[in-house]
Order: sequence, then C-alpha cells, then structure tokens
Amino acid sequence: MGPGNLHFNESPIKLDIFCSKMVPSLYGVLFAVGLCAPIYCVSPASTPSGYPHPSSTKSTPASQVYSLNTDFAFRLYRRLVLETPSQNVFFSPVSVSTSLAMLSLGAHSVTKTQILQGLGFNLTHTPESAIHQGFQHLVHSLTVPSEDLALKMGSALFIKKELQLQANFLGNVKRLYEAEVFSTDFSNPSVAQARINSHVKNRTQGKVVDIIQGLDLLTAMVLVNHIFFKARWEKPFHPAYTRKSFPFLVGKQVTVRVPMMHQKEQFAFAVDTELNCFVLQMDYKGDAVAFFVLPSKGKMRQLEQALSARTLIKWSHSLQKRWIEVFIPKFSISASYNLETILPKMGIQNAFDENADFSGITKRDSLQVSKATHKAVLNVSEEGTEAAAATTTKFIVRSKDGPSYFTVSFNRTFLMMITNKATDSILFLGKVENPTKS
Repeated sequence: MGPGNLHFNESPIKLDIFCSKMVPSLYGVLFAVGLCAPIYCVSPASTPSGYPHPSSTKSTPASQVYSLNTDFAFRLYRRLVLETPSQNVFFSPVSVSTSLAMLSLGAHSVTKTQILQGLGFNLTHTPESAIHQGFQHLVHSLTVPSEDLALKMGSALFIKKELQLQANFLGNVKRLYEAEVFSTDFSNPSVAQARINSHVKNRTQGKVVDIIQGLDLLTAMVLVNHIFFKARWEKPFHPAYTRKSFPFLVGKQVTVRVPMMHQKEQFAFAVDTELNCFVLQMDYKGDAVAFFVLPSKGKMRQLEQALSARTLIKWSHSLQKRWIEVFIPKFSISASYNLETILPKMGIQNAFDENADFSGITKRDSLQVSKATHKAVLNVSEEGTEAAAATTTKFIVRSKDGPSYFTVSFNRTFLMMITNKATDSILFLGKVENPTKS
C-alpha cells in the first residue's frame, strides 16, 4: 500500500512515480531526458528565414503543436525565471513538451486533461489524436539526417521485466514517439542505472552523462527522452579576433571578464522600439537558427513578460539584413530544475499527487509522479567542435572606409533561442545572466 516512484528526466527530466494499490509490490517509473547543444556562430542567409514564419498549414495538427509549443516554452521560461532569479536559465522546451505529451499517453481522466491543457491545448477544439499526430510529425522531423546539422531527439523505455504494461500504451509510444523499448532488471539498481546512463551518453555523443542518479528498488520503468544538437555557424567567428578579457555586466553593478567573440558581417537584425530590444539572427549550416535578444538596461522584465509566438512573428517581419559589428561572449552554461515544483503551478497538478491516474500505463499499480528534474547544457564558441581551417578564411576584416555598420555588444544579460526552421520549434531557450557561471 506504500508508494513507488516514477522518475521523469528531461534533458535530463526526471520523473519519480509512486505506485499504490491492492498489491504488495509497489513500483516506480523514471522519466529522463538528456539534452546537449554545443553551438557555433553563423550569419544568416540572404533572406531572413529563421523562426518564426507564417505557415500555410496553420490548421494541421503539426502546425498547432508547433505554435502551442512556442507559447508553452515562454510560459515555462517565465516560471523558471521566478524559481531561479538572477541566475542563468537554459532548457529545451521541445524536449519538455514532447516528454509530457508522451507521458499523457498513459494518463487518464483529470490527470490526462491537466497535462494536455498545461501544454496549451484546448481539448474541445483539438482531439487528443490530433495532438499526438502533431508530436509524431515533430519527432520524425527532428530525426531526419542532415549533412550540415547534427540534431537528434529520441525516446527509450527501460521496463522492469515483471511489469505488465498496457498494450495500447506500449504500441503508441513506439508508433507515435519512435521510442526504443528495453527489458531491464531493476533488482540491481546500480547496474540498471549504469545501463540507462550509458544509453543516453551514447545517444548524445558523450555530452550528457549520469542523467539518472539514485535509482532504487521501487523503480519499475524509466522513460528517457534525449535531444542532441551540434552545428556550425555559416560565418564563423575567427578565434584570432576573440578578445580574451572583455567586461560583462552582471546585474546592475557587478562586472565579470569574459572572452568576447567579434566580427563584422551581414546579419538579419531588428530593433523592437516597443519592447526596447535588439534582435540578432545568426544562421547555422543546416536547418537551424539562433536568435540573440538584447534588451535595453532595465527592460529585461518587460521583454520577458511579452514573449509569445506572436512576438516572434512580429520580429520575423521586421528583421532586415544589414552590416553588423557584433560582440558575443564565448561561454558554456548549464541549468537544472525540479519541475515537480514548477509544473503544478502551470496546471499540471494531479500527476504529482495522490489523485494521479496513470492506469493507461499499467492497471496493476497506481502511479504518481514525485520527481521531475530537467538539466540542459549549452556551449557557444567561434566555430564549434568541428572547427575547420577552411571556414576561418571566410572572415573578412572591414576597413574603416567600408560600408557603414551597426554595432551591438552582448555585454550584459541577454536571451538566446535556437530554433529548427523545418518545424518552427524552439529547441533551446535561455537567458545568459552570467556567462562565467557554468
């Protein structure tokens, strides 16, 4: 009659689920998600074509998922800012939402409704089948191989050998979310933990390690979702022009020294006079784009409150290609969150208390999510881990009598987004408060 646990790990998200019912053994399920994004610097294509752009298929399940994922990303971002004031924020919105949608496959009644409504879906207008169809398209789109871009999102279920799962849940997880399924012996938690961590480490090319910690005998299933991103900028920053010690303002008075990348090139750029911010678009080779958003001093909160899918569309219409002298820190940051304290504030409550209904996963035991941890890692550098000598030759130092240019220096708190152009989805979202805090 005691509780078991389900762990939900998202980049990594870790979901501990408690089980209780008319059986002597109580099981737990862990949901983990691994996330990594080593990043390189690039300039945009001739026509600004990043996120977002109006879609001609707005009524399709996929386009609905993409749009609502964007608004969910910003709602979750605002919650994370409240939980961790004056700290770096970084997470993968698409990984969190995909993980929750997959979890909803095993939820029933109010538990299911809260998860899907928490993601932003109006179940009166959008059938559940359409929601999962949209996520199916998203998952598939993020697994299409590319020569220029390493982008891979995947899911895996590690299931206790004795656990009897509902056939529909298992089938839908495989069909809709392309999840791999592994029968696992959880009687030796340390061995099971090592196997799961090894799987995630391999899928993320060694970047996400030890995603699962503290596995115990109550664990009956571990759901893992991981996302890995690696790309090179179209126009890399030349390392020779990186200033090794450059002042960066943290808060209102504290200054730290950071390596500051520098180049003069043509980039898509916009000034939002209403929100008092600069928006810089920099393209990666392949189907991804980075946005750097720099608010005026004292205007970060105003910007954060206004972030929405509509705001991004407004920016996309105002971006224009122009000569820019840009200064961006070279940095590496990571962030971890206990989502079990955050998601209930976004309406996803029953999953984390005694009212949880995950009978769609297994009828034998009642499951309750007790722990949900998210961890994400970001690295931004001149060229990336696959720096090639040929790319450095593209850097051209402009003479003083060359074209006029606008100078923008990201030498104080700024926002960064990495988006996938094929799906208009925000892969990663963060705020760099202090680039020296890894």
